[in-house]
Amino acid sequence: MAATSNGRGRGRKGVLAPQADAAHVEKVHEAEAAVDELEERQARLRLRARSIMGITGHAEGLPRLREVVQASGVGWYTLVALGLLVIVDQFQVFAFFIFAPEISHALGVSKSLLAFLIILRTLAVMLASLPMAAYVQTRPRRAQVSKVTAFGWSIATLLSAFVINIWGLLLVLLADGASTGSVQAVHTPLLVDSYPPEGRVRALSFYHGAGAIGSVVSPLVVGLFAGLFGMTWRGVFFAMGIICVIASVMALRLKDPGFGKFDVDKVQEEVRRDAGATSSVEADVNVELGFYEIVRRVLLIPTVVRLYIAWAIVGMMAAPFYSFFFFFLDERWHMSPGARSLFLASALAFSVPALAWFGKRGEPMFREDPQRLLSLVALTTALGAVALAVAAGSPFFVLMVVAFTFLFTSLSILLPGLGMVTLSVVPPNMRPHTAAMGGIFYAGLGGIAGVLLLNGIDRRFGTGGAITSMCVPLLIAAWLIWRTRQHVNHDLDRMIDEIVEREEIQILLGEGRHLPMLSCRHIDFSYGQLQVLFDVNFTVDDGEMVALLGTNGAGKSTLLRVISGLGLPSRGSVHFRGGEVTYLDAERRLGLGITQIPGGRAIFGPMTVVDNLRVYGHSMTRQRRAVDAGIDATFAAFPRLAERRNQLASTLSGGEQQMLALGKAFILKPRVLLIDELSLGLAPKIVGELLEMVRQVNTEGTAIVLVEQSVNIALSLVDHAYFMEKGEIRFDGRAQELLERPDLLRSVFLEGATKGLG
Repeated sequence: MAATSNGRGRGRKGVLAPQADAAHVEKVHEAEAAVDELEERQARLRLRARSIMGITGHAEGLPRLREVVQASGVGWYTLVALGLLVIVDQFQVFAFFIFAPEISHALGVSKSLLAFLIILRTLAVMLASLPMAAYVQTRPRRAQVSKVTAFGWSIATLLSAFVINIWGLLLVLLADGASTGSVQAVHTPLLVDSYPPEGRVRALSFYHGAGAIGSVVSPLVVGLFAGLFGMTWRGVFFAMGIICVIASVMALRLKDPGFGKFDVDKVQEEVRRDAGATSSVEADVNVELGFYEIVRRVLLIPTVVRLYIAWAIVGMMAAPFYSFFFFFLDERWHMSPGARSLFLASALAFSVPALAWFGKRGEPMFREDPQRLLSLVALTTALGAVALAVAAGSPFFVLMVVAFTFLFTSLSILLPGLGMVTLSVVPPNMRPHTAAMGGIFYAGLGGIAGVLLLNGIDRRFGTGGAITSMCVPLLIAAWLIWRTRQHVNHDLDRMIDEIVEREEIQILLGEGRHLPMLSCRHIDFSYGQLQVLFDVNFTVDDGEMVALLGTNGAGKSTLLRVISGLGLPSRGSVHFRGGEVTYLDAERRLGLGITQIPGGRAIFGPMTVVDNLRVYGHSMTRQRRAVDAGIDATFAAFPRLAERRNQLASTLSGGEQQMLALGKAFILKPRVLLIDELSLGLAPKIVGELLEMVRQVNTEGTAIVLVEQSVNIALSLVDHAYFMEKGEIRFDGRAQELLERPDLLRSVFLEGATKGLG
């Protein structure tokens, strides 16, 4: 920290005892030194942790996939079982696309209505994947979900053979989409946690290679059953459903290895080894993030968000592409269902060797630097866009076949490449959410936008023109992937630092070290593109009273918002009683003991005084006696409020409204109370009464953070002060020392003088 901090060791009358003050200062120094020690260890362990996560900075020493599989303890079964499931998962949708003209004629459904049904199916995928992620976020149940949903889409494929109208078709598509949500949400996270980091690119390539095989097998099976055996589309769906059931039975031995077995657990072991500790102790506050908090946390990672946008743009192209593709083959080249199936199978077949090459080439790239992996993916995506334009405009059948083949081959690399990067920069328990949201951006947002924006373009420019227009989204996606490279290493290091920091705190607690009650480290915060806080460090110890000073716009209120959970930082962490609360909702922080009285009017004007106080105790619905006792304590501290208990809060004077706001402390009895501009616009006599109540709250054990423009008021109340200017902490130390810094205080006094002259 920049300087010393000083707490208050008060007796019942609020008198500072010198011996107690000296002991408390020493305690604060020890706490701050422990926090600084965390940063030193983070920097020292970062390279080792990156190596554990599979990024060594060089490509040498890469083990063979067979060795990685043997080291995993699960062998080839997980890879093969999940690969088999992803193959048969595609049966229903491929058969639907291939038989689209026949289904359209048999059920009297137009092309536009079929496209709309595909939108609804993607919505089912979107709506199902996130609940599945929520179901597995606290307990590793990804294998269980994978097995149950496999039987779900098997039944949906079987029932497709018996639809007789649009409603039956809609039902089976929704059922297939809902069960396919597991492929989006849990398959790749389960695969990543099942195998060590040094083989994950190849494992994902193997899995997506199985998906590519499924893309080949599906149209082949359709062509085989329809062409060789003469089956109608109903018979084909029934036969494919039986195959799906068999594959689901073969995957019944899938097991979940748990979250972070080969990465987070190993990093934590390295942290304990470095510290010479054999065990660690859980923090007083160790709250797991909830579902929406995890989603919000993932969306704050720059790498993930940018790749989501790129993925959505690819989905914008892919969703309508297959519909146009098969109609293009039918209208332009007059190909029958069997011929269309064989053509797609032969084109997609080249994805399998391409993914094998990518696994062999991409693994050392990721091992050396993840940026190189994204560069390769961006390049192949751009080349795929060029191939798409050539295929759509080619007057030669052979050239068209070659171009479409190159397109499918290049795009096959997208899935393992982007999947590996996104899942590597998030904590393991958040990987299902990350994968699920990736599917939502691709199939949901991108797919819907693609169908809505590009669906009618074939009527104006023809099917070939519609396919050509899809080059633009692909080129934009390639550019976004290329630009995302600069964020990957930073986000990876940030995730590693969080893991190391959490384990370090538990080690320090196990050693009996004292940590600050509240600690903000390296906080950056922005309102849109405007950054307001820059690398802010701020600590408050138990029972301490701290002043946060500075001019208007310095970032004081913004820092309080970050502490209370009303704003989430773009960088840095917030710890409370040893536990990280950086991304915890404001309501949950309130339950932990963090309470804020916002600046201005912190009351509900249309409500009475007593109703305002009861609203403050809303989070204590099961503790009505405690709320009533807090209301009585408020009225005892502020008799004028008792006299106006049934009066509307809007009719109170400014001082009385601040008294009412301060009543929140008597009801909630927080561990730390954040007060923003308590004295703003009030008479000195009223300010004195309020400050006396603040002292009383502090003597009862609540730490106080007081944001004030008035230096005299703040420094008359506290011993420890921070001074902010332009979003940075310029001073952290004893209040008396701040009075000796005219270079800092001049700006406050000048601003106050300017207002006075005005």
